[in-house]
Amino acid sequence: MKTDIPDSRTYQLPAVIARNERIVRKKFWKTLLRRAGKIPFAEELAAAYFCVLDPETPKGVKALLLAALAYFVLPFDILPTLFLALGLASDAAVVVGTVRMVSRHIKPIHYQRARAALGFPEPVEG
Repeated sequence: MKTDIPDSRTYQLPAVIARNERIVRKKFWKTLLRRAGKIPFAEELAAAYFCVLDPETPKGVKALLLAALAYFVLPFDILPTLFLALGLASDAAVVVGTVRMVSRHIKPIHYQRARAALGFPEPVEG
């Protein structure tokens, strides 16, 4: 039976998690800040990053988010500028889809920290 949920055995392997974490720690903020004004999902990316840092986030959720964040970082290293729009579209699909899958674990504090890090204003309630 085929499902749309990724096989957790792949993205939860300790070596894969460690590799993704190294990639994200090294390149995430540099890549995000360079592209933040051009991508509509910057806040979701940063919130996912802060969710990964949260010690209360379950290990499987962290592994899935790290995989999505690493995917966001890596295409900019291998795709020429000509393919930037295509790369952003695939990044958006992966990141937004992953964030939706684990949305109950991404808390308001993660979004607050994301907006603060990106210099985005807090939403006005009313």
